[in-house]
Amino acid sequence: MRRFALLLAATGAMPAFAQSLPPEIIVTGASLPQPAGDAAYDVATIDRDRLQGVASGRLEDVLRDVAGFAQFRRSDSRSAQPTSQGATLRGLGGNASSRALVTLDGVPFTDPFGGWLSFDAIDPERLGLVRVTRGGGTGAFGPGALAGTIELSSAGPNQLPPVWADAAYGSRNSVDAHAGVSSTMGGGYGFLSASYARGDGFVPIIKQDRGPVDEPAPYRQFSLSGRAVFPVWGSSELQASGLLFTDHRTRGTPFQPNDTKGADASLRLVGHGPWGYEALAYIQMRGFSAGFASIDAARDTATQTLDQYSVPSTGLGGRIEVRPPTGEHIQLRIGADTRYVTGETDELYQYVAGAPSNHREAGGHELTVGGFAEASAEPIDGLTLTAGGRIDRWRIMDGFLHQSSFATGPLASSRQYPDRSGWRPTGRGGIAWKPGDGAVTLRGAAYLGWRLPTLNELYRPFRVGNDSTVANATLSPERLKGVDAGVDFDPLPNLHLAATGFVNRLDDAIGNVTITGAGRATLCPGLAAIGRCLQRQNLNAVNSKGVELDARLTLGAWRLSASYAYTDAHVRSDTPIDGLRPAQTAKHSASATLGWVQRFADISATLRYIGPQFEDDQNTETLKGAVTLDATALVPVTHDFAIELRGENVTNTRVEAGISGADIIERATPRTLWVGFRFGETRKGA
Repeated sequence: MRRFALLLAATGAMPAFAQSLPPEIIVTGASLPQPAGDAAYDVATIDRDRLQGVASGRLEDVLRDVAGFAQFRRSDSRSAQPTSQGATLRGLGGNASSRALVTLDGVPFTDPFGGWLSFDAIDPERLGLVRVTRGGGTGAFGPGALAGTIELSSAGPNQLPPVWADAAYGSRNSVDAHAGVSSTMGGGYGFLSASYARGDGFVPIIKQDRGPVDEPAPYRQFSLSGRAVFPVWGSSELQASGLLFTDHRTRGTPFQPNDTKGADASLRLVGHGPWGYEALAYIQMRGFSAGFASIDAARDTATQTLDQYSVPSTGLGGRIEVRPPTGEHIQLRIGADTRYVTGETDELYQYVAGAPSNHREAGGHELTVGGFAEASAEPIDGLTLTAGGRIDRWRIMDGFLHQSSFATGPLASSRQYPDRSGWRPTGRGGIAWKPGDGAVTLRGAAYLGWRLPTLNELYRPFRVGNDSTVANATLSPERLKGVDAGVDFDPLPNLHLAATGFVNRLDDAIGNVTITGAGRATLCPGLAAIGRCLQRQNLNAVNSKGVELDARLTLGAWRLSASYAYTDAHVRSDTPIDGLRPAQTAKHSASATLGWVQRFADISATLRYIGPQFEDDQNTETLKGAVTLDATALVPVTHDFAIELRGENVTNTRVEAGISGADIIERATPRTLWVGFRFGETRKGA
């Protein structure tokens, strides 16, 4: 961790070095331009104004503006178990691992061990743009983009003030604060930003289900990020980024704390000349720990069941892309990427009289290496064609499970899992056509994608309350095939409408499958009768089809954005769950934000709807649908200083996030009110 702290400090100092470089070279801090072929895909963007204006200040809430985006749980990164914070699109969930590939300045942000996302580590105020591509397969992005890609881009030199700070105090003794500095000099720029959040938390279990063991779930989070961009030669620039973060939460009962720590660093060389190129290298270091407990039926006694005291992991990777000069109407991308991850879980389990009886270690390594080529062409005015393919080599290596008993001392069991490897070809292609005056764009796309099971899915068991989920070291990679077709309509400069229909099939989908009968006692020994025993398994498939609608309108001081997704997803399996809906997958979701901006005020309200969804693979327990209202008001006092009011879930709607044990319901964030200030950047020209 100390090594990366030094690297982060160095990135903050790099803008000073840029003073000696030619001042006429102005860097952008961005990746290579988006290719023309992206017009064939279903892309939604979230701009900087919206990133600063979400009531919770949380990145995952910003992403909910794109209907169809979902996490495994409805809770946010203040109260959810961190391992449930995966991201997916188009109803292709089923467990907590991300099926959407999330990148930060080109670097995969998913946890190397578990595939979940530490959303609390990323301050939305340091971002300049978010691009969400729903569907699209892997293409040039790399493995993991089954349901789509979410590209997070840091703010550029013209988007950050020299100094900014904001702080707010909220319900349940909560504090939310951010600060940063930025500088442009010598043709380069850089920033250093920090964020801090804490709160006493709310009781996750709804009031009528609580018992003496239920208590508020406090949280405490901190992140520090730095980025420096400077010219090196010609039209090339070097981008250096660093991130440190810590996250401590509890789950609202004794014996259930969890901690996450992370340190990331990356270097990206970007050439914007005739021969465009990118060369990226990165490292991620993560540490996770968590405790688990079982609760009796009366909820007056909590018993420790598992202590995952250490889950270290590391991710190393790189990517290179070249865009040769091919003429005005053709664009070509050629490149390769690789990612290596290693991690393990170290834990104590089977507690007797408050003391653990056994110790377990499990983990392994994974490696993917792939190459890609993709071309976009505009043979005639208004017509764009794109096609590409990639080939990946994957390996799962050195998997192990060691278990020992404190009573006997030596290993009670030890297993080395055989190495596995394979090749996976994928590709994607599409067409976009603008007939007539260009107000209408018709588009269609077909794609293939794949995802390797995470080390977490392969080797790490876990518990949620009285429910136990068992890992499965024999899981196969997931494979996706899909098509979509849509229309973009821009009749006026201030009005955008879009509609997309899609059909996807996810073969060998990894899901948490309920185990009954004799297998229950074997896989989940000692599990309470009220608890569920689940195992990660490859289902035959998940079929998902639906429609996505998006709209944006600006009328003078008024602005409106809206998004709706209908998703009809079903499991295909040789078991009794055939034809059922995947767990945690809502059929309907929608979001709409109405804002009003004047020199003396900036006011917005966000209405969101999430439809009913099943908690379990058996479709026996339903999480009710919910409508929530968020609101913000920013009132400038001076040019650089403003008072801010925020309200989350203003109507205090019960948003059900989980059901465990004997139908015990857990809720997401209740009504939370904030009052604070902003200095340095008061948003949206207010």
